[in-house]
Amino acid sequence: MTRLRVDGVPVELPAGATLLDAVRAVGAELPTLCHDDRLPPAGFCRTCLVDADGRTVAACVTPATPGMTVDTGNEHVRELRRDAVALIASTLPGRALAEASPSELAETCRLLDIDPDTAAASPGHEPDDSHPYVRLDPDLCIACGRCVRMCSDVQGTFALTLTGRGADTVAAPGTGGPWAESDCVSCGGCVDTCPTGAITQPGPAAGLTSRRPEPAPVRTTCGYCGVGCALDVVVREGEVAAVLPARDGPVNRGHACVKGRFAHGYLTSSERLTEPLVRRGGVLTRVGWDEALGVVASGLRAAVGQGGPDAVAAISSARATNEENYLVQKFVRTVIGTNNVDNCSRLCHAPSAAGLTASFGRAGGTDSFDDVEQADCLLVVGANPVEAHPVVGARLLQRALDGAVLVVADPRGVGLARHADIHLPNRPGTNVALFHGLAHVLVAEGLTDPGFLRDRAAGLDELTALLAEYPPARVAAITGVPARDIVAAARYYGRAEHPAIVYGLGVTEHLHGTDGVRALANLPILRGAVGATGRGFGINPLRGQNNVQGASDMGALPDLLPGYGHVTDPAARARAEAVWGRPVPTTPGLRIPAMFDAARDGRLRALWIIGEDVCATDPDSTRVAEALDACPLVVVDELFAGETARHADVVLPVASWLEKDGTFVNFDRRFQRVRTAVGPPGGARTDFAVVHAVAAAMGTDLGCRTPAAALAECGRLAPDFAGISHERLDREGALHWPCPSPDAPGEATLYAGTFATSDGRAHLAAPPYLPPGEEPDADYPLLLVTGRRWAHYNSGSMTRRGANLGLDPQGHLDLHPEDAARHGVRDGAPVVVDSRHGQARLTARVGGDLAPGQVFCAFHFPDEHVNSLTSGHADTATSCPEYKVTAVRLRPAQE
Repeated sequence: MTRLRVDGVPVELPAGATLLDAVRAVGAELPTLCHDDRLPPAGFCRTCLVDADGRTVAACVTPATPGMTVDTGNEHVRELRRDAVALIASTLPGRALAEASPSELAETCRLLDIDPDTAAASPGHEPDDSHPYVRLDPDLCIACGRCVRMCSDVQGTFALTLTGRGADTVAAPGTGGPWAESDCVSCGGCVDTCPTGAITQPGPAAGLTSRRPEPAPVRTTCGYCGVGCALDVVVREGEVAAVLPARDGPVNRGHACVKGRFAHGYLTSSERLTEPLVRRGGVLTRVGWDEALGVVASGLRAAVGQGGPDAVAAISSARATNEENYLVQKFVRTVIGTNNVDNCSRLCHAPSAAGLTASFGRAGGTDSFDDVEQADCLLVVGANPVEAHPVVGARLLQRALDGAVLVVADPRGVGLARHADIHLPNRPGTNVALFHGLAHVLVAEGLTDPGFLRDRAAGLDELTALLAEYPPARVAAITGVPARDIVAAARYYGRAEHPAIVYGLGVTEHLHGTDGVRALANLPILRGAVGATGRGFGINPLRGQNNVQGASDMGALPDLLPGYGHVTDPAARARAEAVWGRPVPTTPGLRIPAMFDAARDGRLRALWIIGEDVCATDPDSTRVAEALDACPLVVVDELFAGETARHADVVLPVASWLEKDGTFVNFDRRFQRVRTAVGPPGGARTDFAVVHAVAAAMGTDLGCRTPAAALAECGRLAPDFAGISHERLDREGALHWPCPSPDAPGEATLYAGTFATSDGRAHLAAPPYLPPGEEPDADYPLLLVTGRRWAHYNSGSMTRRGANLGLDPQGHLDLHPEDAARHGVRDGAPVVVDSRHGQARLTARVGGDLAPGQVFCAFHFPDEHVNSLTSGHADTATSCPEYKVTAVRLRPAQE
């Protein structure tokens, strides 16, 4: 610790603190026009001058040293600070210091009694209003560089620069044209840091930043991807004025992305559902809640009466809170009497839950992202976090720019791959072979941890025998990755002191996705880089949606109860029955694909779909629609009348994540609070309220009347969550599970003592490489991979109802120039894509990010019918669809 005195007050600070930290520690404030706590200090503006042992220094860049005496209040330094601020203000036009200006500079001038007339420069630049979320007024720029550094040091996009000379220096897009045509990814970091109003968000949010959000904001957790960014929602007159990244957010640390920061326009969309709809004479007709609930209740009773409890099923959602997911599965099991409940993790990370449980014993990542970020070697596999998880992508990129080795294994050369030390562009569907090739090198070159393998692992002999069949040369032939790169990547990982693995849907969404997770998990086990050994940070999945982890944690699964107790385990059932006071069915229920099969076969007579547009997001969507049409009762909880709602018999209007109370669990197992910022429109209700209402209509009281009570009840039957409550989260902030008691801190890093498997060991796996479900042939010569783009989210139901649509207005098919030439396709032209299952129409985008023979598109625009292309092939262990490998052909469309 460093001890010094500031204005006569003794201060004790940790090593590495600055004099600015010391000044703030005594409750004083200094002007800091070039400083942002999220950025390295710069010392450009000289507005934070203090006297330190008789020297005049800039507090933000001067280290605090033991015994130092600091004076902030003597007349000399006060005048120097005032003169520095006044000089900066004098270069700006009068509106910079207008009475209504909320900027940091204007507030500082008011505090220092600097006359507003000091700002009297003549305007010289035209504002840039080209972007929907960012407005640039160059005349207000003081060239402090905060926006440029935020773009580079935090976001890692490098879209901004300082241009011009001398007094004419201003911030501008680095591409030189309008902001809307630049490389900007609309994270809002520049808006949030600008001290003068040169860069603002247009409209009601103008002037609102995380430094001073007014009025007092509502703290909540983002409802888009699985990162779990903490956000402060500013509400004015009952509407969201701005969503700001929380400076103290445990994962995002004052950063956000275009979706969480800006994509809330859907809240007030004229397309929002506000009243229940019931199908009458083939037409969805508005009705009151009582009538709609009556139709649902009578339909569920009829289904049970005609086919028994197993004739009913429910699909829950990552868009729902933990408490809502808990209530849904409790309703299905105790009111209906079946285990036919599943959630959207079936479509993305079910192989993660199965694979990580088999390898280590728990269905979550092994480490906190805070630890992963300290790694000296990052192996990023089957993921494009720069677009799909932008805040994580930015932090991983910064770690790489700070010197960590970055190895990226992904078919596409996008995002982090562009910055990788080694990029391994393996052919889609060859993950298992690639991972075995890496493991082969680790074993062959002695880059393993023999002590760890002896004391804490099982299965080494079987794996070693298998790996003999996967030398780099053979793996290169299978994957298309050069053998030398496989060897180099394995050496990077094997020789690192603290390696970490982060992976995404490119590992899981395959016919052999669970095998892929287990084969990838072999690497940290071989290396001894898991279980708080100090030799690495394990393996961590990037969950696709905001609450994919939590939906499964809460037991919205056909074979697992809350906390992952198996329905066939008498002890697990007994715990649930003791809390619920009702029997739990003993037979595992139907997974989502099996639900659709059962509906087409006439065995499923009622399906309740909560927050999932399955006709847009599930594979082989034509067959999904057929299943819904065959089911006598389909109930849909939704924000909008999307593709699935068109096939429903009852549509119930529900609240979005900004309109509900509860918790989410993010990708690294953190429970975080979700709080109501605004009320839902019209008669829309939360899913929590809807489930209670349906239960009441069926004559049943589910108990746990509030979300807080639901989480408390879950904790009584799921030991891993017993120490987590709304009250504790409100008091302490985010908590990792497992957290078995109210005084337990929560385990950010798992397996410090033992693994959670039956024998306490990590289990190596030896699955052979098997080909994907589809291969290209003469009729369908290309391999299609589907995924996400940066501006949209899943089916786009929220992001397409706002200005994000202007940033990315249509779907694109990315393809290599060789394939474009071979198939007569021009860049920017419409193209028809056919598979063995369906047809889609997109716009071609020709580039070099993909290897010849491969194409890529997203599924954000349901009208393009991308998921009519994808097959019914699914992971053999978990039924997760094989979205990443579909054989297709293409041709120019009729323009």
